[in-house]
Amino acid sequence: MVMINGEEREAAGMLLSDYLQENGYSVVRIAVERNDEMVPKTEYAETTLMDGDVVEIVSFVGGG
Repeated sequence: MVMINGEEREAAGMLLSDYLQENGYSVVRIAVERNDEMVPKTEYAETTLMDGDVVEIVSFVGGG
């Protein structure tokens, strides 16, 4: 299990980029932290989510 934004998900073994796409995240408007380290956008397609990972996905919202 992978803890994503405080919820356990069956995402172990998935690439981070695949998880984000399947769950409707716009890569342009998010930042991802995995196990207390920021994941560069260039590494989303190379990062495999592992059992026990803790992931936080933060969406940026514009306003005025």
